[in-house]
Amino acid sequence: MEFHWESTVYALVAFAILYWLLNKYAFGPLIGMMEKRRQRVLEEMEKAEADRKKAEQLLAEQTEALQTARKEAYEVLEKARQTSSKQADDLIREARAEAARLKEDALRDIENEKQKAMADLRTQVGELSVLIASKIIEKEVDAKEQEALIREHLEGAGGRS
Repeated sequence: MEFHWESTVYALVAFAILYWLLNKYAFGPLIGMMEKRRQRVLEEMEKAEADRKKAEQLLAEQTEALQTARKEAYEVLEKARQTSSKQADDLIREARAEAARLKEDALRDIENEKQKAMADLRTQVGELSVLIASKIIEKEVDAKEQEALIREHLEGAGGRS
């Protein structure tokens, strides 16, 4: 096998021309496209990272808002419980006071009615005593007649009341 330097030179010249043509018409646009794609991928990654950070921030804000809402709801419920408990205690206290007042009024009314009845009874007894005494004085009667007369007037007084 013999070495031919002319074929080597032709091969080198052909390779150089091919390299220059490929570099000018193929590698340049191909590398440009790859660079554009690399830039687009980087931009998408940066955008995705920014979106992730924004999502994390929104999640933190929503979590905080939810905790605040829960705390406020608990406070409102607790305040409502306390208010209802206080109102119930007030109602019970007022009802007991009203019951005590009604009981006192009823006892006072009973006592007044009792006093009236006693006064009426005293008046009737006095009237009967005077009536009986006047009847006894008008008639001189023996013990039997006096007892019958007293019974008669008592029965008459019983029918008046």
